[in-house]
Amino acid sequence: MSAPFSLRIFVADGDPDGLRIVERFNASARAVVFPRALLPQVKARPELQQTGVYLLLGPRPDGEGELLYVGEGDPILPRLQDHQSKKDFWTRAIGFVAVGGLLNKAHVQFLEARLIALARAAKRVPLDNGNFPGEPTLSEADRADMEVFLSHMLGMLPVLGVHAFEQVKRPFTETAAQLSTAGTFTEAPDAHEQPAAAELYCSGKGFRARGNDAAQGFVVFAGSEVSAAAGASLTGSVERLRKDLLAAGVLKIDGGIHRFAQDYVFSSPSTAASVVLGRSANGRIEWKDAQGRTLRALQEAEAAT
Repeated sequence: MSAPFSLRIFVADGDPDGLRIVERFNASARAVVFPRALLPQVKARPELQQTGVYLLLGPRPDGEGELLYVGEGDPILPRLQDHQSKKDFWTRAIGFVAVGGLLNKAHVQFLEARLIALARAAKRVPLDNGNFPGEPTLSEADRADMEVFLSHMLGMLPVLGVHAFEQVKRPFTETAAQLSTAGTFTEAPDAHEQPAAAELYCSGKGFRARGNDAAQGFVVFAGSEVSAAAGASLTGSVERLRKDLLAAGVLKIDGGIHRFAQDYVFSSPSTAASVVLGRSANGRIEWKDAQGRTLRALQEAEAAT
C-alpha cells in the first residue's frame, strides 16, 4: 500500500463542476481538470501552453461505461483544439504538466506510452487510441524521474474519478506472504499492507468463482469460472459487459468453460455476481465465505463490531 498523501484542489471559477487545478503536496505533477464545454474559456490557462500528457473521457457510443483517449502535446492546447473538432465522444479532459514546465517531448511520449500500456493491461475502460506507441529512449535519470512523475499521476487519478489504470491489489493474506509451503515464517507484512479479507465464493452448476470485497470494488480472481449461458433475467448492460470481457480477453473460453484470465475489479458485488451467474443477482447474498455466510451477513457483523 502506498504512503498517505495530500492533494490541493483549487476550484478556479467557483464551480465544483468547472475548472479545477489539482496539485499533490511536495510533488511536481499538476492536473488541469475541466468539462469540454469550458475549453474556449480555459484555453488561456498557462498550463495548457506547456508540454504535457492529457486524458479525454466520455461515454461509449452504446452508453455503457466510459471511453478513454490518452495523448500528449507540446504544448497541450493545440491537441485539445484538434480533438474539439475531430472527436465527438469526450465530455471532460484532464491535462498533466510539471510545475515549472520541466517536461519535454520525450518525457510526455514516455508518459503517454506507459499510460496506454497500463490501461490496456487493466482492461477496465476501452481506449479510443488507434495507435499504441512504444516508449522513447530516455536516459537512466530521466526515466527514473518520469516513473516518479507517473506514480504521482496514478495516485491522483482515482481521486479525480478515473480508475482506468488501476491494477487489482489483492489484500495481504497470511498463507500467501507469511508462510512458505512448509508452513514456516518467511516474511512479515508491510506496516501499510491491507489486512486479510475473507475470500468469497459464488457458484452454480458446474462453475465456481472466487473473489473478495475491496476498496477498489469487488475483485473476482483469475481462474474463476462463470456460467456459459445468459439467463432471461440478465440485464442488457451486464450481458454487454460479459461480451466486452470476452472481447478484451479478461474472460476466455477453455474447453467450453468460461474462465477469468486475470483478476478483475467490478463496480459492485451484484455486477460481479450477475456476470458470474449469467442472470440478475444480488451480490450481497450470492457471495459467501467458506462457512456459507453471505457478504451481507459478514458486513453486518463487521459493522456491529
